[in-house]
Amino acid sequence: MHKFFVPAENIINNTAVIKGEDVKHIYKVLRLKASDNVSINNCIGEEYLGEILKIDKEEVIVKLLEKLPINNESPIDIHLYQGLPKSSKMDLIVQKSTEIGVKEITPIITARVISKGEINEFKKVDRWNRIALEASKQSKRSLIPSINKPIEFLELLDALKNEDLIVVPYENADNYGIKSLIKSIDKKSIKNVAVIIGPEGGFEEEEIEEFKKINAHIVTLGPRILRTETAGFICAGFLMYELGDMAGTLSSATASSN
Repeated sequence: MHKFFVPAENIINNTAVIKGEDVKHIYKVLRLKASDNVSINNCIGEEYLGEILKIDKEEVIVKLLEKLPINNESPIDIHLYQGLPKSSKMDLIVQKSTEIGVKEITPIITARVISKGEINEFKKVDRWNRIALEASKQSKRSLIPSINKPIEFLELLDALKNEDLIVVPYENADNYGIKSLIKSIDKKSIKNVAVIIGPEGGFEEEEIEEFKKINAHIVTLGPRILRTETAGFICAGFLMYELGDMAGTLSSATASSN
């Protein structure tokens, strides 16, 4: 069943009005018609079974039949702080991070960022948010992650104050990885997690020292050097496995036998 995100203000008296690019996609690509069922998300995490009542070139009217008991969001909120990469690499980072369940993404300007001029190209932020929307539909997310405007390094340090866990993959880290990190923390106390990824050139040693001052965990992701566009969702995936829902849950039979 096809899924669409509809802002809460466009849902009145159990009727949702789909507008914008989705309208053309519905009648021209998906070829849906009146009486077809669709899934409607109100952009604040609530999901509904809907029946299409009317389709024209301007809008699609959907009657909401029932609220669905669906929540596909992770129990941990991962905020990815990504060193701003060159070219269109950020598009891939946004898409894949959305798919695995990252809640928020903020590009960061660090010492070795090459594309510093892009901090003012806010049209790119609009594009990244559109990519996050499409990836949320495809991956059946219950919420669309926020893609924020780029921030400078000092702003990053200030933003990290409210995080329960700060993880910084670093190519020169000692043999301290996610497994060791998990053993060193109280998993039940972790809700908000920051993952901080350097740009193509990596972090300066001085930046790593600043992270250490705020009790960040400087970790290795293994002996092979990952590209900046790969490291973020790999690290987030590890954390989703250990702290979130990516590994599934133990069955009662399995749990009782351990």
